[in-house]
Formats: sequence, C-alpha cells, structure tokens
Amino acid sequence: MAIVSNLSTLRKMPQVFCRKKEKERGGPNNYPYKVIDITPPPKHLGIRCFPSNLQCGESVTIEGQTYTISSVTHRYQLRKGKYEPSEKRLDVLSTGRYILNLYLESLLEKS
Repeated sequence: MAIVSNLSTLRKMPQVFCRKKEKERGGPNNYPYKVIDITPPPKHLGIRCFPSNLQCGESVTIEGQTYTISSVTHRYQLRKGKYEPSEKRLDVLSTGRYILNLYLESLLEKS
C-alpha cells in the first residue's frame, strides 16, 4: 500500500514584492497583481504593482497601452487552518474592446 502526500501544501508560494521605484510612484499601498488580457487568445501581461483599491471599469496603462479592468480576483488558500492570500489577479481588456463589448451587450438586451 502506497502513501501519497500532497506536496503542494508543503511548498510555499513564491513571494513577489513591488520594486522600490513602483512603491514610490504609487504610494505605500501598491500590491503585485498577475495581469491577463482576456481578449481571445488570453495573453499574460506579467506581474504589475497597482493600488489595492482597484475596481472593475477602471483604466490602467501597461507598457503604453490603456486597458480597462474586467474583473479583480483575490484567491486564498487554506494553510494550517487559516486562509492566506495566494494570488491577486486582474483580467483586463483593451479599452476599445471593452467599449465594443458594452455596445454589443446593450444591442442584445434591446432585441
């Protein structure tokens, strides 16, 4: 009989910290977010530092291009009987695509 242990609970998630330059620019409340452009096909835009109070519909600029936040996800993992934050994720759309989606949704509701 084999005993299988769950190694994922023993491994720690890598810690990501904001660079000093990014903290100075945005204040002390900047946190790292995994940013994903969800326009098909989805594209990973890297880990970026943003303020903790981001909401859906806000605009962010990444590498000179403006994106609109579609969703903000905070994931937690149960470790040693407590829930600890494991990931913060931003799903973004280019601003033009976001406006187009809103327009198409309004047309769908009217029909």
